[in-house]
Amino acid sequence: MGYHLVDPADVDQWDDRPTDVRSLSVAAGFEYQNSPLGMRVYDLDPGEQSGLRYHYHDEQTEVFYVLEGTLHVETPEGEFVVEADSALFVDPGSPQRAYNPASADRAVRVLAIGVPSRDDAHTYDPEE
Repeated sequence: MGYHLVDPADVDQWDDRPTDVRSLSVAAGFEYQNSPLGMRVYDLDPGEQSGLRYHYHDEQTEVFYVLEGTLHVETPEGEFVVEADSALFVDPGSPQRAYNPASADRAVRVLAIGVPSRDDAHTYDPEE
């Protein structure tokens, strides 16, 4: 058995993304690749996106649970507006881009979960 108590305030910036992102799963000892799950906390100021371009995943299901603020998620089917205490599930193969609009009056804090944790993201170009 194993237990890992992780405080996001104690976790360093996860990578070189231009936004504040903390990988809770890596801090708990899970590998970034080929792990049962990936879990990150994003703090997005107005005008910032989650760090990935408009994209989709081959195998990974993504969940965005909004802790504070309002997250916007662009998709080919339209934009989803995800309020605090709500979650958006994104199936594999479904393009999306999660962001906080430049016109927002506050930051958004999001718990993002990827199952399984795979680096299988592909750029999606809505013009193609």
